[in-house]
Amino acid sequence: MDFETLVATRRSVRGYRKDPVPRELIEEIITLAKFAPSSMNTQPWHVHVLTGDALDEVRRRNMEAMSAGAEVKRDINTHKPYEGIHRFRQVDIAKRLFAAMGIERDDKDGRQDWVLRGFRQFDAPVSLILTYDRDLDPGAVVHFDMGAIAYGIVLAAWSKGLGCVTNGQGIMRSDIVRDVIGVPDDEVIMTAIAMGWPDDGFAANHVRSDREPNENFVRYHGFD
Repeated sequence: MDFETLVATRRSVRGYRKDPVPRELIEEIITLAKFAPSSMNTQPWHVHVLTGDALDEVRRRNMEAMSAGAEVKRDINTHKPYEGIHRFRQVDIAKRLFAAMGIERDDKDGRQDWVLRGFRQFDAPVSLILTYDRDLDPGAVVHFDMGAIAYGIVLAAWSKGLGCVTNGQGIMRSDIVRDVIGVPDDEVIMTAIAMGWPDDGFAANHVRSDREPNENFVRYHGFD
C-alpha cells in the first residue's frame, strides 16, 4: 500500500488469531524497520523475538505477579499518573475500547479481564522485546531512537497484513523477562510490541483513537 494509506489505516491491534507468524516474515519486518533514524547513526537497539514456550512463560509469570499485586519493576523510569489533557485522552480511548467490548462501567470482572489481557500481551503469538545498550543511559536521546524503530516495526508489520500494539503492560516486571530469555545485564529493557494476524471479529480492533487538529500542537515560525 502507498505510504499515506499505510500511516492513516494503521491501528493498535489487541485481538489476534492463533495462526503462527513465520520467522521469515518477522525478519523482513525488522529489516525494513532498522532503517529508522538514530542519533549519530548509533543504532542502539536490540530486538528479542519471542513466541511459543518462551512467550507463554513471560506472559504467565507477568500476569501472575501483577494480578497478585506485585510492584512494577521496569528497567526504565516510568512517569507519574497522567493528568490534564493526557489523562483525558487516556480515559477517552479506554471508554471507546470498553464500549466496543460491551464492558459496562460497573463490570468489575470485565474490566479486570481487560487488564489481564494487557499483562498477557493480548495473547499475541509473537512479542518483540526492544532493548538498548545500557551505557547510553540516561536515555532521553536513546529513547527517541527506540521510538523510531518501534514505529518502523508497527508500520512494516501493517504493510504485510500483521497487527501490533506497543505493550508495556506485558513486561511490567523486567526481571521476569530477563530471567526467561536471558537478556544481558548491559541491555535495558525498553518495551514490548505484541504482533500477530488481526482477529477481525475482535471488536476492540476496530476502535480508532482521534488525533488533535494540527493547529492545536503545531507552530510555524518564519513563514510569510
